[in-house]
Amino acid sequence: MAIEVGSIVEGRVTGITNFGAFVELADGKTGLVHISEVADAYVKDINDYLKQNDRVKVKVININGDKIGLSIKQVNSSSSDNRVNRRISQQDFEERLSRFLRESEQRQQDLRRSLDSKRGGRGGPARF
Repeated sequence: MAIEVGSIVEGRVTGITNFGAFVELADGKTGLVHISEVADAYVKDINDYLKQNDRVKVKVININGDKIGLSIKQVNSSSSDNRVNRRISQQDFEERLSRFLRESEQRQQDLRRSLDSKRGGRGGPARF
């Protein structure tokens, strides 16, 4: 099967970097899904969406010599029933929310301690 711009193909994630994921296509060629093409939402960490060896459907968005540009979000936007590529489940969301709340509480405690030490005690007025 020849790879053409605009075609939707299935592949396997072979590598993940901070700027995207490499996907091996059916004919043995490898393309790159840039982090901006993973999801419609802002993707801070690609590992929240993709894992090594995941099977994904991708759309070929450009071919420049031996470099193949791929998109997952364009596949998802073109077929609303395709939820295979969505990796954030309710459990993942709850785990991330819990972690955020713990880290936020720790930052609040650190800030309170810092302010208390500058005031010269536990919330009382500064003594001169």
